[in-house]
Amino acid sequence: MVALGLVVAEFNRDVTEAMEDAARDAADAADASVVETLSIPGAYDAPLAADRLARRDDIDAVAVVGAIVTGDTDHDTTIGHATAQRLSDVSLERDTPVTLGVSGPGMSGDEARARTHKGAEAVESAIHLAEQL
Repeated sequence: MVALGLVVAEFNRDVTEAMEDAARDAADAADASVVETLSIPGAYDAPLAADRLARRDDIDAVAVVGAIVTGDTDHDTTIGHATAQRLSDVSLERDTPVTLGVSGPGMSGDEARARTHKGAEAVESAIHLAEQL
């Protein structure tokens, strides 16, 4: 059984709550366990939380879920690129799968709500990587 860490962004909670539900359903369907869930303010905060979970011996992989919705500036693009890069760095530095279930940037709230399945995809990818590695 794969033991997962789950990181959930609170910003855009109307979206991320459904993503978290989808992630948990995917873990249950795959007979994996979510050992620890960390709620964080926003997607930009995910790398530190993912790193803390990836350090633990009782966690095989970490799935991160969040939603980055566009605003009046291109701030969402900056957040998205920084988050993705640092999560990849955590995965490589800790030799632990860390998967990106963060939708955005460049999407509206409606588009983000239509992508809540990304929570399940992040968990499925984390499980697959943990089993393969």
